[in-house]
Amino acid sequence: MASKLEQFLTSKKIDRRQLLAVSKSLEGLKPEDRAIKLAKRRGKKAEAGEGSAVKETRKPRSGRAVTPTALTKLFNEKGVSGPTRTRVLRAVNAILAKKKQPEVQLGDLFDFAKK
Repeated sequence: MASKLEQFLTSKKIDRRQLLAVSKSLEGLKPEDRAIKLAKRRGKKAEAGEGSAVKETRKPRSGRAVTPTALTKLFNEKGVSGPTRTRVLRAVNAILAKKKQPEVQLGDLFDFAKK
């Protein structure tokens, strides 16, 4: 029996490779993310001239995209961490937005009773 995620991706005609590519572009670190992490590491606030409003209002991206191994585990209904499920949801919603379709919720993609 196919997992709930696999059935959803098939019905919406979303390819596995497309999901991996979108996740990589969404979760990849950008220069502003690296600046936020650097300021946090140094333990001081950024100076006012360097765009401190952006650095104070937003968390940096994780830098970790969905991996093929994680997708295989999800399709086989194995246990995967919550942040990984959230990354998959974010990638699926980005693809659906490009196709001008409504966004989905976490419960639409995953069964939480099975672990």
